Amino acid sequence: MTYALITPPASEPITLAETKSHLRLDDTNEDTLLISLIRTAREHLERTTGLSLITQTWRLYLDSVPEDGVIQIARGPVQTIESLRLYDASGEEVQLPLAGHILDGRARPARLVLGRAISAGQPINGIEIDFTAGFGESGAEVPDTLKRAMLMHVTQMFSFRGTVAAEDQPADIPSGYDRLIAPFMIRRL
Repeated sequence: MTYALITPPASEPITLAETKSHLRLDDTNEDTLLISLIRTAREHLERTTGLSLITQTWRLYLDSVPEDGVIQIARGPVQTIESLRLYDASGEEVQLPLAGHILDGRARPARLVLGRAISAGQPINGIEIDFTAGFGESGAEVPDTLKRAMLMHVTQMFSFRGTVAAEDQPADIPSGYDRLIAPFMIRRL
C-alpha cells in the first residue's frame, strides 16, 4: 500500500495573520519564514496522524484487494473516491465504474467497500484509487485542537530560527503537542 500526493492543498489550516497574532509579531520581516514553518507544521501533523487537514487529492496504489473486499484508506477524512483503475496482465489500464461501491470516509481508517470482486493482472501496484481527502477547503473546517497544535509547533520552530535552518525543521516538538493530537491518532496493534 503506497500513497502519492496528486494535488496538494490550496491553502493552509492556519493563516499568516493568525500565526503572527499568536507570536505577537507586527512587522513583515519574518513572513517568508513563517509561511515555511506553517507548511512544515501542517506536513508534520499530517504525517504523524495520517490526516489530510485541507482538501487534497491522493492516489493509493495496491497490489491486491483484501479477500473481504474492504479497502482501508489510512489518509482521511476521505471526501470522495475520484477514480478506481486496475491494470491487466499486459499493463493496460481498465477504468472501473464507481457505482456499487460504498465509502465510509469518516471512519479511521476510511473504508471503501467494493460492490464486486476485482483483481489486477499486474502483480505490483496493479490497482490505483484516486481520492479526495481533508476536512474542507479552508482552515474553518479543521478542528481547533489541531490548529492549536500547529500554532504551538510553529512557535517552537520559530524559537529555533537562528539555530536550525527552515529546511531542517521540525527541530523539536513542543510540550503538550502530543496530548493535543492524541485523539486524532490511529492506534495500531
